Amino acid sequence: MKQLEDSHGRRFQYLRLSVTDACNFRCVYCLPNGFSKTTDEAPLSVSEIRNLVRAFVNMGFWKFRITGGEPTLRRDIVEIARTISEIPGVRKLAMTTNGYRLKELAHPLKAAGITALNISVDSLDAENFNRITGTKRFDEVMAGVRTAFDAGFKSLKINTVLLRGWNDFDLDRFLDWIKNVPISIRFIELMRTGDNKDLYEKRHLSGGEIQLKLFQQGFKMLQRNPGDGPAVEFGHPEYEGRIGIIAPYSKDFCQTCNRLRVSSQGGLRLCLFGEKDFSLRPYLKDESQMGDLMSAVSGIIENKPEAHLLHEGKYGNTREFASIGG
Repeated sequence: MKQLEDSHGRRFQYLRLSVTDACNFRCVYCLPNGFSKTTDEAPLSVSEIRNLVRAFVNMGFWKFRITGGEPTLRRDIVEIARTISEIPGVRKLAMTTNGYRLKELAHPLKAAGITALNISVDSLDAENFNRITGTKRFDEVMAGVRTAFDAGFKSLKINTVLLRGWNDFDLDRFLDWIKNVPISIRFIELMRTGDNKDLYEKRHLSGGEIQLKLFQQGFKMLQRNPGDGPAVEFGHPEYEGRIGIIAPYSKDFCQTCNRLRVSSQGGLRLCLFGEKDFSLRPYLKDESQMGDLMSAVSGIIENKPEAHLLHEGKYGNTREFASIGG
Protein backbone atom coordinates (compact mmCIF):
# COMPACT_ATOMS: atom_id res chain seq x y z
CA MET A 1 0.00 0.00 0.00
CA LYS A 2 1.47 3.37 -1.04
CA GLN A 3 1.04 6.06 1.59
CA LEU A 4 -0.64 9.29 0.52
CA GLU A 5 1.97 11.94 -0.22
CA ASP A 6 1.68 15.56 -1.30
CA SER A 7 3.83 17.49 -3.78
CA HIS A 8 6.12 18.66 -0.94
CA GLY A 9 7.10 15.12 0.08
CA ARG A 10 4.96 15.01 3.24
CA ARG A 11 3.23 11.71 4.00
CA PHE A 12 -0.13 11.49 5.73
CA GLN A 13 -1.47 8.99 8.23
CA TYR A 14 -3.68 11.10 10.50
CA LEU A 15 -7.28 12.18 9.75
CA ARG A 16 -9.28 14.59 11.89
CA LEU A 17 -12.98 13.89 11.27
CA SER A 18 -15.63 16.34 12.43
CA VAL A 19 -18.98 14.68 13.13
CA THR A 20 -20.93 17.88 13.91
CA ASP A 21 -20.32 21.62 13.71
CA ALA A 22 -22.67 22.28 16.64
CA CYS A 23 -21.30 23.18 20.07
CA ASN A 24 -22.99 23.98 23.38
CA PHE A 25 -20.15 26.15 24.75
CA ARG A 26 -19.57 29.83 23.97
CA CYS A 27 -15.79 30.04 24.17
CA VAL A 28 -14.48 33.56 23.65
CA TYR A 29 -11.94 32.40 21.05
CA CYS A 30 -14.38 30.34 18.99
CA LEU A 31 -18.12 30.93 19.48
CA PRO A 32 -18.54 33.97 21.75
CA ASN A 33 -22.09 34.45 20.49
CA GLY A 34 -22.96 30.76 20.63
CA PHE A 35 -23.53 28.24 17.86
CA SER A 36 -25.61 29.36 14.90
CA LYS A 37 -26.67 26.86 12.26
CA THR A 38 -25.24 27.75 8.85
CA THR A 39 -26.49 24.87 6.69
CA ASP A 40 -29.45 22.52 6.44
CA GLU A 41 -27.18 19.74 5.20
CA ALA A 42 -27.12 16.83 7.63
CA PRO A 43 -23.80 15.66 9.07
CA LEU A 44 -22.28 12.46 7.71
CA SER A 45 -24.21 9.32 8.62
CA VAL A 46 -22.59 6.34 10.30
CA SER A 47 -22.47 4.45 7.00
CA GLU A 48 -20.88 7.44 5.21
CA ILE A 49 -18.30 7.68 7.99
CA ARG A 50 -17.57 3.95 7.64
CA ASN A 51 -16.98 4.28 3.89
CA LEU A 52 -14.80 7.35 4.39
CA VAL A 53 -12.56 5.77 7.03
CA ARG A 54 -12.16 2.53 5.05
CA ALA A 55 -10.90 4.50 2.08
CA PHE A 56 -8.43 6.49 4.16
CA VAL A 57 -7.14 3.30 5.79
CA ASN A 58 -6.48 1.99 2.28
CA MET A 59 -4.43 5.13 1.66
CA GLY A 60 -2.17 4.44 4.64
CA PHE A 61 -4.01 6.31 7.39
CA TRP A 62 -4.02 4.59 10.80
CA LYS A 63 -4.73 7.42 13.26
CA PHE A 64 -8.17 9.01 13.39
CA ARG A 65 -9.56 11.73 15.63
CA ILE A 66 -13.27 12.44 16.10
CA THR A 67 -13.89 16.17 16.52
CA GLY A 68 -16.71 18.70 16.31
CA GLY A 69 -18.06 21.20 17.18
CA GLU A 70 -18.72 19.11 20.23
CA PRO A 71 -18.85 15.47 19.07
CA THR A 72 -20.78 14.20 22.09
CA LEU A 73 -23.78 16.24 20.93
CA ARG A 74 -24.26 13.40 18.44
CA ARG A 75 -26.56 10.92 20.17
CA ASP A 76 -24.97 8.16 18.09
CA ILE A 77 -21.41 9.09 19.09
CA VAL A 78 -20.74 5.70 20.72
CA GLU A 79 -21.93 3.93 17.56
CA ILE A 80 -19.68 6.16 15.46
CA ALA A 81 -16.70 5.32 17.66
CA ARG A 82 -17.39 1.61 17.53
CA THR A 83 -17.86 1.68 13.75
CA ILE A 84 -14.49 3.36 13.19
CA SER A 85 -12.56 1.29 15.73
CA GLU A 86 -13.74 -1.99 14.21
CA ILE A 87 -12.34 -1.15 10.77
CA PRO A 88 -9.17 -3.18 10.18
CA GLY A 89 -6.14 -0.91 9.99
CA VAL A 90 -7.35 1.67 12.51
CA ARG A 91 -4.62 1.58 15.16
CA LYS A 92 -5.47 4.69 17.14
CA LEU A 93 -8.84 6.37 17.59
CA ALA A 94 -8.92 9.61 19.57
CA MET A 95 -11.60 12.17 20.34
CA THR A 96 -11.50 15.85 21.27
CA THR A 97 -14.32 17.03 23.53
CA ASN A 98 -15.28 19.84 25.88
CA GLY A 99 -15.89 17.11 28.44
CA TYR A 100 -19.34 18.06 29.63
CA ARG A 101 -20.80 14.57 28.91
CA LEU A 102 -17.75 12.50 29.85
CA LYS A 103 -19.10 11.58 33.25
CA GLU A 104 -21.73 9.46 31.50
CA LEU A 105 -19.84 8.63 28.30
CA ALA A 106 -16.21 7.93 29.27
CA HIS A 107 -16.77 4.23 30.00
CA PRO A 108 -18.99 3.57 26.92
CA LEU A 109 -16.54 5.41 24.65
CA LYS A 110 -13.62 3.41 26.01
CA ALA A 111 -15.55 0.18 25.43
CA ALA A 112 -16.40 1.35 21.88
CA GLY A 113 -12.73 1.65 20.97
CA ILE A 114 -11.67 5.23 21.75
CA THR A 115 -8.04 4.97 22.85
CA ALA A 116 -7.19 8.62 23.54
CA LEU A 117 -9.06 11.70 24.75
CA ASN A 118 -8.30 15.40 24.50
CA ILE A 119 -10.43 17.46 26.87
CA SER A 120 -10.67 21.24 26.69
CA VAL A 121 -9.94 22.91 30.04
CA ASP A 122 -8.95 26.54 29.52
CA SER A 123 -8.39 27.33 33.18
CA LEU A 124 -8.16 25.50 36.49
CA ASP A 125 -9.90 28.40 38.20
CA ALA A 126 -13.66 27.84 38.05
CA GLU A 127 -14.60 31.50 37.71
CA ASN A 128 -12.03 32.09 34.98
CA PHE A 129 -13.04 28.85 33.19
CA ASN A 130 -16.65 30.03 33.17
CA ARG A 131 -15.67 33.42 31.75
CA ILE A 132 -13.61 31.90 28.93
CA THR A 133 -16.12 29.19 27.96
CA GLY A 134 -19.31 31.17 28.51
CA THR A 135 -20.68 28.35 30.66
CA LYS A 136 -20.86 27.35 34.31
CA ARG A 137 -19.75 23.76 33.78
CA PHE A 138 -16.30 23.67 35.35
CA ASP A 139 -17.33 21.10 37.95
CA GLU A 140 -19.02 18.92 35.29
CA VAL A 141 -15.94 18.98 33.07
CA MET A 142 -13.54 18.15 35.90
CA ALA A 143 -15.82 15.31 36.98
CA GLY A 144 -15.62 14.07 33.40
CA VAL A 145 -11.81 14.18 33.52
CA ARG A 146 -11.83 12.08 36.70
CA THR A 147 -14.24 9.60 35.12
CA ALA A 148 -11.96 9.30 32.08
CA PHE A 149 -9.12 8.35 34.42
CA ASP A 150 -11.36 5.79 36.09
CA ALA A 151 -12.31 4.38 32.68
CA GLY A 152 -8.65 3.52 32.09
CA PHE A 153 -7.66 5.84 29.22
CA LYS A 154 -3.90 5.53 28.80
CA SER A 155 -3.66 8.71 26.74
CA LEU A 156 -5.41 11.67 28.33
CA LYS A 157 -4.60 15.23 27.28
CA ILE A 158 -5.92 18.61 28.33
CA ASN A 159 -6.26 21.32 25.67
CA THR A 160 -5.76 24.89 26.89
CA VAL A 161 -5.90 27.88 24.53
CA LEU A 162 -3.40 30.49 25.73
CA LEU A 163 -5.00 33.86 26.45
CA ARG A 164 -2.79 36.67 27.70
CA GLY A 165 -4.06 38.10 30.97
CA TRP A 166 -6.79 35.46 31.29
CA ASN A 167 -5.06 32.13 31.86
CA ASP A 168 -1.30 32.63 31.50
CA PHE A 169 -1.11 32.86 35.30
CA ASP A 170 -2.49 29.28 35.44
CA LEU A 171 0.84 27.69 34.44
CA ASP A 172 1.85 26.90 38.01
CA ARG A 173 -1.54 25.30 38.69
CA PHE A 174 -1.18 23.09 35.64
CA LEU A 175 2.35 22.13 36.67
CA ASP A 176 1.12 21.25 40.15
CA TRP A 177 -1.56 19.06 38.55
CA ILE A 178 0.88 17.03 36.44
CA LYS A 179 3.42 16.65 39.23
CA ASN A 180 1.90 13.34 40.33
CA VAL A 181 -0.71 12.74 37.61
CA PRO A 182 0.20 11.15 34.21
CA ILE A 183 -1.67 13.68 32.12
CA SER A 184 -0.47 15.85 29.23
CA ILE A 185 -1.33 19.53 29.01
CA ARG A 186 -1.53 21.02 25.52
CA PHE A 187 -1.03 24.78 25.48
CA ILE A 188 -2.34 26.09 22.14
CA GLU A 189 -1.53 29.50 20.75
CA LEU A 190 -4.57 31.61 19.97
CA MET A 191 -4.87 31.69 16.18
CA ARG A 192 -6.31 34.45 14.05
CA THR A 193 -9.61 33.70 12.31
CA GLY A 194 -12.17 35.73 10.43
CA ASP A 195 -14.13 36.53 13.57
CA ASN A 196 -11.61 37.14 16.34
CA LYS A 197 -9.44 40.10 15.24
CA ASP A 198 -9.91 42.17 18.41
CA LEU A 199 -9.48 39.21 20.74
CA TYR A 200 -6.35 38.07 18.90
CA GLU A 201 -4.70 41.46 19.03
CA LYS A 202 -5.41 41.82 22.75
CA ARG A 203 -4.97 38.26 24.04
CA HIS A 204 -2.49 36.44 21.78
CA LEU A 205 0.31 34.85 23.80
CA SER A 206 3.29 33.21 22.10
CA GLY A 207 3.96 29.60 22.98
CA GLY A 208 7.61 30.62 23.13
CA GLU A 209 6.95 32.49 26.37
CA ILE A 210 5.62 29.30 27.98
CA GLN A 211 8.50 27.28 26.54
CA LEU A 212 11.02 29.64 28.13
CA LYS A 213 9.34 29.26 31.54
CA LEU A 214 9.43 25.46 31.16
CA PHE A 215 13.16 25.51 30.37
CA GLN A 216 13.74 27.69 33.42
CA GLN A 217 12.03 25.05 35.57
CA GLY A 218 14.10 22.17 34.20
CA PHE A 219 11.81 20.78 31.51
CA LYS A 220 13.41 19.36 28.37
CA MET A 221 12.09 18.88 24.85
CA LEU A 222 11.08 15.29 24.07
CA GLN A 223 11.51 13.33 20.84
CA ARG A 224 8.53 13.05 18.52
CA ASN A 225 6.83 9.69 17.92
CA PRO A 226 5.36 8.45 14.61
CA GLY A 227 1.87 9.82 14.05
CA ASP A 228 2.24 12.61 16.62
CA GLY A 229 0.20 15.74 16.13
CA PRO A 230 1.65 19.27 15.95
CA ALA A 231 2.57 19.64 19.64
CA VAL A 232 6.19 19.92 20.77
CA GLU A 233 6.33 18.00 24.06
CA PHE A 234 8.34 18.73 27.19
CA GLY A 235 9.05 16.46 30.13
CA HIS A 236 10.69 16.62 33.54
CA PRO A 237 12.13 13.69 35.53
CA GLU A 238 10.25 14.82 38.64
CA TYR A 239 6.86 15.10 36.91
CA GLU A 240 4.46 12.29 36.01
CA GLY A 241 2.78 14.37 33.33
CA ARG A 242 3.99 16.32 30.32
CA ILE A 243 3.50 19.69 28.68
CA GLY A 244 2.91 20.15 24.95
CA ILE A 245 2.97 23.44 23.05
CA ILE A 246 1.17 23.96 19.75
CA ALA A 247 2.67 27.10 18.22
CA PRO A 248 1.48 27.57 14.62
CA TYR A 249 3.33 30.88 14.30
CA SER A 250 6.68 29.23 15.00
CA LYS A 251 9.25 28.74 12.26
CA ASP A 252 8.81 25.64 10.04
CA PHE A 253 5.60 24.62 11.87
CA CYS A 254 4.10 23.11 8.71
CA GLN A 255 7.09 20.97 7.71
CA THR A 256 5.97 18.03 9.85
CA CYS A 257 2.30 18.18 8.84
CA ASN A 258 0.90 14.63 8.66
CA ARG A 259 -2.85 15.25 8.88
CA LEU A 260 -5.90 16.10 6.84
CA ARG A 261 -9.34 17.24 7.95
CA VAL A 262 -12.85 16.31 6.89
CA SER A 263 -15.81 18.46 7.92
CA SER A 264 -19.05 17.09 9.30
CA GLN A 265 -20.62 17.39 5.82
CA GLY A 266 -17.77 15.54 4.13
CA GLY A 267 -15.63 18.44 2.97
CA LEU A 268 -11.91 17.64 2.71
CA ARG A 269 -9.82 20.52 4.03
CA LEU A 270 -6.13 20.39 3.21
CA CYS A 271 -5.14 22.93 5.86
CA LEU A 272 -6.91 24.38 8.87
CA PHE A 273 -6.50 27.73 7.17
CA GLY A 274 -7.30 26.54 3.65
CA GLU A 275 -9.29 28.59 1.19
CA LYS A 276 -11.90 25.93 0.41
CA ASP A 277 -13.23 22.47 1.16
CA PHE A 278 -13.41 19.71 -1.44
CA SER A 279 -16.61 17.70 -1.13
CA LEU A 280 -16.12 13.95 -0.75
CA ARG A 281 -19.77 13.25 -0.01
CA PRO A 282 -20.71 12.17 -3.53
CA TYR A 283 -18.24 9.24 -3.10
CA LEU A 284 -19.58 8.08 0.27
CA LYS A 285 -22.98 6.67 -0.64
CA ASP A 286 -21.76 3.14 -1.29
CA GLU A 287 -18.61 1.20 -0.49
CA SER A 288 -18.30 0.29 -4.17
CA GLN A 289 -17.22 3.92 -4.74
CA MET A 290 -14.02 3.46 -2.74
CA GLY A 291 -11.75 3.50 -5.79
CA ASP A 292 -13.27 6.76 -7.04
CA LEU A 293 -12.99 8.26 -3.55
CA MET A 294 -9.32 7.35 -3.26
CA SER A 295 -8.59 8.73 -6.72
CA ALA A 296 -10.36 11.98 -5.84
CA VAL A 297 -8.36 12.41 -2.62
CA SER A 298 -5.08 11.62 -4.39
CA GLY A 299 -5.82 14.33 -6.92
CA ILE A 300 -6.91 16.89 -4.35
CA ILE A 301 -3.82 16.39 -2.18
CA GLU A 302 -1.71 17.89 -4.96
CA ASN A 303 -3.28 21.24 -4.02
CA LYS A 304 -2.07 21.15 -0.42
CA PRO A 305 0.00 24.29 0.20
CA GLU A 306 3.50 24.10 1.62
CA ALA A 307 2.52 26.23 4.62
CA HIS A 308 -0.25 28.40 6.02
CA LEU A 309 -0.11 32.16 5.46
CA LEU A 310 -1.00 33.34 8.97
CA HIS A 311 2.08 35.57 9.07
CA GLU A 312 0.66 37.41 6.07
CA GLY A 313 -2.70 37.90 7.76
CA LYS A 314 -4.40 35.24 5.63
CA TYR A 315 -6.52 32.64 7.43
CA GLY A 316 -8.51 31.11 4.58
CA ASN A 317 -12.19 30.43 5.01
CA THR A 318 -11.91 29.72 8.73
CA ARG A 319 -14.42 32.01 10.44
CA GLU A 320 -14.31 30.00 13.69
CA PHE A 321 -12.97 26.61 14.71
CA ALA A 322 -16.24 24.90 15.66
CA SER A 323 -16.94 24.07 12.03
CA ILE A 324 -13.80 21.97 11.56
CA GLY A 325 -12.62 20.93 15.04
CA GLY A 326 -9.35 22.88 15.12
